Amino acid sequence: MSARWALLDRDGTINVNHEYLSDPAKVELIPGAARAIHDLRALGLKIGIVTNQSVIGRGDTDEAGLATIHARLTELLAAEDASVDTIVYCPHLADAGCPCRKPRTGLVDQIAERWPLDRSASFVVGDDYKDIALGRAIGATTLLVRTGHGKRIEASGTVAPHYVCDDLLAASERIATLLRG
Repeated sequence: MSARWALLDRDGTINVNHEYLSDPAKVELIPGAARAIHDLRALGLKIGIVTNQSVIGRGDTDEAGLATIHARLTELLAAEDASVDTIVYCPHLADAGCPCRKPRTGLVDQIAERWPLDRSASFVVGDDYKDIALGRAIGATTLLVRTGHGKRIEASGTVAPHYVCDDLLAASERIATLLRG
């Protein structure tokens, strides 16, 4: 049986965006992000972080360094009673043509290989046009958040998300409203 997922971007959506984050000490949750993830899980959604991480391709960190960053992120979330089911990432540079680099669907395909995933019944939340394009490509409901790059992306008019929300907490509230009909 397929499951509904909330597929969340990481930088600028869950944690404060530090361009090319390579230092675990700089991982800082956006206010309300942990509560949003907790609330999404309470709605019965599986939670996946889907993120481009060219810091590896750039040589700013390696797989072990990124694992430390993700451990710090999950530790901060756990301290506020929130958790995710998986974190998938693309380590390649934008010009590498990698099929897993957002907005391509390879990261979602990775999740679907391991867990039931109903793409059209799921939600993609992020602060960049790549997140919205990914969501559109898989037939999910898309939510652009105004944190991170979101305000700039919204102002550019280059994407057409289903919804625009101030932050991940507001996005979780919108998803709750949609699910409750």
